[in-house]
Amino acid sequence: MTDRTSPDAAALWDFSTAFYGRPGVAEALLTLQDRDGRDVNLVLFALWLVASGRPRLTRAMLAAAEAETRPLRGELVEPLRALRRRLKGSTDADLNHLRGKVKELELAAEQAVQRRLAGCAGPAGEAGPAARRAAARANLALYPGGKTAETEILADALDAFLRER
Repeated sequence: MTDRTSPDAAALWDFSTAFYGRPGVAEALLTLQDRDGRDVNLVLFALWLVASGRPRLTRAMLAAAEAETRPLRGELVEPLRALRRRLKGSTDADLNHLRGKVKELELAAEQAVQRRLAGCAGPAGEAGPAARRAAARANLALYPGGKTAETEILADALDAFLRER
């Protein structure tokens, strides 16, 4: 298990929270999750690899990352998400309060997944803007797979994100 305080784990989480808040990103990620069954954390991991100058995602890295995170996703993240979604829209104050607590647990589980993903990353490096743009598109082609409107939104958002850094 990855150290809770690892710099890579913190960097991945910081990237994910900052990137998720960008215009169109949350919607694109949630569409990939809900429509295509993709793991948002794996998509963010693929993009963070690029943002941190790491090598492109390979099939072997993807398989290792999926294997490392599958137990937490299946046993914690997905059930907590389902429970939170079931509680959504309730007019009952107690249920709304509990929904907030479930959301906190879900985020803690997501962060645990990202700690494991960070442990799957290779060493950081430096790549120029053109190389990062190509790497982002290659990573998105591998996971979540294929060129879609959502992956284009994510690639463009990452380009803008990196230009601002």
